[in-house]
Amino acid sequence: MSDPKLGADLEDGETVQAQFRADRGTYIKAHLLLAAIAGAGATLILVMIGNPFPWVGIVAALLGIGVRGAFLMSEELAATWTLTDRALMGPGGRRILFENIDKARKLGAAVQVVTRSGDKHLIKFLADPDAVVARIKAAKGKRR
Repeated sequence: MSDPKLGADLEDGETVQAQFRADRGTYIKAHLLLAAIAGAGATLILVMIGNPFPWVGIVAALLGIGVRGAFLMSEELAATWTLTDRALMGPGGRRILFENIDKARKLGAAVQVVTRSGDKHLIKFLADPDAVVARIKAAKGKRR
């Protein structure tokens, strides 16, 4: 059965267990943190090289990361991962069968799924990545 919202086809009898979407608040917090760290680093470098206007570092970082974040926000927030009773399906038609999942682990506000062949997939900007890891591991465990 084809469902355009899933980005992949469900097999006969396959059922959706959960969907994971990027969280807007988490996305914004991640970009603010990145801008603060990059701004502090840029300002420190400008101070170290003797630039008379070190404040430009923080301004440039805020503007650069802010513009990039705003530009990519709709694309990142549209990404949806679907957990079925057989697989994890992601954007672009990705489909990872449970028997192919080696690890699911939290990386900050994301979940990294590693396959047995070494492919890595990132479910980004999650409000509760620990819960997503638990859901994936529980679903995988039921399938054994």
